[in-house]
Amino acid sequence: MKRLLLVAFALACMLSFGVRAQAEDPPKEHSMTGCLQKGADPGTFKLTDLEKGPKEVVIAETTAKLDPHVGHKVEITGTAIPGTDQSHTMKVNAVKMISATCP
Repeated sequence: MKRLLLVAFALACMLSFGVRAQAEDPPKEHSMTGCLQKGADPGTFKLTDLEKGPKEVVIAETTAKLDPHVGHKVEITGTAIPGTDQSHTMKVNAVKMISATCP
């Protein structure tokens, strides 16, 4: 009897973990358009003058080459990641230049 209860308990735990794992969707990729600027720390960037959404986006990680686009109006694509403060923070994987100048 004890063994049956232990097996039932273990099975219930495994099922509840599986449901919880499925409920956590990975962050969705999205795009934002604004003016690309250097960030406060070396190797970081930020997006300002956004067309919509937050006032500023901190770009903490990137696989895209952003240096050539500083001062340009760009569209960045990536996923939201946890930031160090209340700002919208992203990991960027693509950049598309919209204009060589910013508003």
